[in-house]
Amino acid sequence: MTARVLDGRAVARQVYDQIGKAVSDRISRGASRPRLATVLIGDDPASAMYVSLKQRNARGVGIESEDHRLPSSATTEELLALVEALNRDEAVSAILIQQPAPKQIDMRQVVLALDPVKDVDGFHPINAGLVALGLPGGVEPCTPAGIVLLLERSGIGIEGTNAVVVGRSNLVGKPTALLLLKRNATVTVCHTRTKDLAAHTRTADILVSAAGRANLISKEMVKPGSAVVDVSTNWVEGRQMGDLGPGVDAVAGWLTPNPGGVGPMTRAMLIKNTYEAEVRRRG
Repeated sequence: MTARVLDGRAVARQVYDQIGKAVSDRISRGASRPRLATVLIGDDPASAMYVSLKQRNARGVGIESEDHRLPSSATTEELLALVEALNRDEAVSAILIQQPAPKQIDMRQVVLALDPVKDVDGFHPINAGLVALGLPGGVEPCTPAGIVLLLERSGIGIEGTNAVVVGRSNLVGKPTALLLLKRNATVTVCHTRTKDLAAHTRTADILVSAAGRANLISKEMVKPGSAVVDVSTNWVEGRQMGDLGPGVDAVAGWLTPNPGGVGPMTRAMLIKNTYEAEVRRRG
């Protein structure tokens, strides 16, 4: 068996096409144009590249973007002041704070200060709580939402499946489990301290690995024919790889490339969340 590709780039293009049309229709009706405000603290080249890419994705669908930069020495108070100004700015639909932030920044305070409607990442406790409770109105985090949409658009039924999520972070693992549960999967959450991890992963019709440990998932740990989503970014000898070891592609039925699987979906959902933030604000 050779796994079929869960093509995040192709599905992301579908999302961009849909949002581009929605923005165009909105503008033609005389409604407001969505605007994404990005905030970068410091001068990390990788973070700067990601911000630039997100801004380009936004402009590509007709969403305006504005760029805000703070020095690497910026304090939590300085970032909070910028967030408050962006909260008050009626022209701004959504706020993205590129992470990781410098160590002196208390991101807990910053996240709490965000206007929940403009919280494009879905990190604010109000959004996290609405998602956890399965209630409407909450902003779904970009990566988990992208994972679920990638599975659905690839024709993989979620309802009734056994889904195993390896990883328990607030950013990916926990919300991914919640979104799969919302779609009626039976979900098991594991992590790097789970005893006999393989006993769980071998039962998974859908396996999402977001543990951040290279070669954690071997081919013997994968159920034949399953859909495997590799979320992690690990750098080994200058090469990007996820959590999967060699040979998983010979066992799985569906598999995300890494890179090129989940990453494009994360950015696409950011753009989708930006558009939806403007709709929630102004109708």
